[in-house]
Parts: sequence; structure tokens; C-alpha cells
Amino acid sequence: MSGRAKKSIVTGYLVVIHALLGYLIWERIGSWSEDRGPVEVAAVPVASLSPADFPILDPESSDVPEAEPPSTTPTVLSTPNLAAGLRPEGLIIPVANYRREQLTDSFTQARSNGRLHDAIDIMAPAGTPVVATADGEILKFFDSKAGGITIYQASVDHRFIYYYAHLQSRAPDLKEGEVVKQGRTIGLVGDTGNAGAGNYHLHFSVASTDNPKRYWEGVYLNPYPLLRN
Repeated sequence: MSGRAKKSIVTGYLVVIHALLGYLIWERIGSWSEDRGPVEVAAVPVASLSPADFPILDPESSDVPEAEPPSTTPTVLSTPNLAAGLRPEGLIIPVANYRREQLTDSFTQARSNGRLHDAIDIMAPAGTPVVATADGEILKFFDSKAGGITIYQASVDHRFIYYYAHLQSRAPDLKEGEVVKQGRTIGLVGDTGNAGAGNYHLHFSVASTDNPKRYWEGVYLNPYPLLRN
């Protein structure tokens, strides 16, 4: 048999083998598809989608953990009330038996990491009662490395957040969600957090907010003139 004939026979066998392999592969894919069943993808017209199809997770109603508030005073966010010229009125000094002339304006004093104080410190002996500066709702108890034992309170209209930090303790009968009257004892002056051992004082801030659920965000207002006038 000539070399050309042998080459033709080999080529023929290869063609047959490739055809058989192709058939077996096709059979296998067909069987696999039948086992899984058809997959249908429904086309949704873009025009039919609305914002309701993309819900925003609410930390209050989902498994997403609530964002932890910072360890100090609220962060600068927006100025809705300031733009309208709104300020809290009728505040009292949140430390019992403290005189206006004893207050010191430390609002713009520098703090670590390039921060400003954004609050005032009201120096008083350990255990001095801390009182609610105004009527309003106790929003949150929060303990942190910097602020120590703290309380966040909202004003009656929920436009302002009052923040009390470095407490020795909170009043034992005080509860989150409770609406308190101005002058109600809510805690005691202490030195918890980064106040420094023996440096007893109340760190007190006031912030304007447009969303009291995010009580750790807002725009700081200087408490000094609000308490002095």
C-alpha cells in the first residue's frame, strides 16, 4: 500500500473519531441541561423601575448594626436650623448650683489630633448632680473610651442634641426614650473616659441636627453664650 493511501486511511479514522467525540459531548450537554431544567430570565423594562425597588436599609428595622457614635461630641454635618436662625432658648446650666459667672468659654480650645473642643467643660466636685439643661427626650446612653459614661438628649422639637460626658454615673431611674423635664437629675459629675483621673467636670455640647436618629451628627453651637444669657 502506498504512503498516500495510508495517509488517507489515517485521516479518515481521525475524522470519524472527532465526529464521535463531538456527538458524545453534545449528548452529555443535552442530558445535563435536561437534568437542571430550563432557566428563564424575566426582562424588566427599565422604565418600570422606581426608587421603591431599591430600598434603603434602616438600622432600626434591619439586621445591619447601628453605626456606632463617635467617642466625643457630634460630627459636623449640616446647618438646617442655623440657616433658619434657630437657637435653643431657656437652657439652664446642666450642673446643680452652678453660677453663670463661674462658666468658662472653652468652645474653641484646641484638642489632640488637630480637633477643637466644640463644647465647654463645667468644673465641679465629683458626684455633683448633672441636670437636664432643657425638657426633652433621652435618646441614647453610650459609653466610650474618650467620653466615658455619656448621655445624648434631644430637645422637645428634636432640632437640637445635648451631650453630657465624663459622668461618674447616670441616674439609676433614668431610661432611654424617657422624656425628662428641665432640671431633672440625670447623672453625676465624674472623670470617666479621657477626662483624666481626678479632673472632675462635665463635658457639655449642643448641636443642631436635622435627623435626631443620627444623634451623633450635627453642627456644634457654643453652649457658653446659650447658658450665660
